[in-house]
Amino acid sequence: MSKGYFEQIHPILPVRDMIVSLQFYVEKLGFEIAFAAAEKSPKYTGIRKDNVEIHLQYHSSEEWKHMSASSLRFVIQDIEGLFDFYKTRGVFHDKTSLKKTPWKTQEFAFYDPDRNGLTFYKDL
Repeated sequence: MSKGYFEQIHPILPVRDMIVSLQFYVEKLGFEIAFAAAEKSPKYTGIRKDNVEIHLQYHSSEEWKHMSASSLRFVIQDIEGLFDFYKTRGVFHDKTSLKKTPWKTQEFAFYDPDRNGLTFYKDL
């Protein structure tokens, strides 16, 4: 009896302003739009980069009062190259740095416009 096979995961990140979020992910992080639920003012959109797909879901300011941001960890092959690329894109906060961790990774992290945490790493 098959117990199923996990093929992919498409995490959903909450966003307050879809246009601002799409500009951030597409123009700054290099994602492309995979789909949008509507041409004008989409409330649900998928973005893709390489083998990763993330879904963004709009929430009103009233809904946002009851929500919390999420965190994602991306496994990256060329962590130094990605760090150097993002360093020029204006996405880092003051303490963003590429560091080796006690859990044997090399990683860096920052937040998107809605305070969703984005960590990029490779195993050492």
